[in-house]
Amino acid sequence: MRKWALLSAAIATEVTGTLALRAFQDHAGFLALVIPAYLGSFLLLALVLRTGMPVGVAYGIWGACGTALTAALATVIFADPFTAPIVIGIGLIIAGVLLIEFGSHRAQTQRAAVSA
Repeated sequence: MRKWALLSAAIATEVTGTLALRAFQDHAGFLALVIPAYLGSFLLLALVLRTGMPVGVAYGIWGACGTALTAALATVIFADPFTAPIVIGIGLIIAGVLLIEFGSHRAQTQRAAVSA
């Protein structure tokens, strides 16, 4: 459960940093949030990896969720476009991450069976 809380925090701080980076274009003061948010996100992602989550799974979920949340929130906050191709692209990213997650579980199950 701890690894998922850490991963959620890593995603939230990465999205915060990315949205602050966009806001920096309009207001220079947001730069003060960009650097700490990205540093915090990478630190949290490193802690997730220390819990034993495979790097492909952790990075895939972090990247996919970060991309989807950033696109959705940028639409609300900055009136960025949210078109059908963007939605399809996000869906494909999520599908790819799910395949990585399922593949990771399958490999762990096979390793456990060989070890036993």
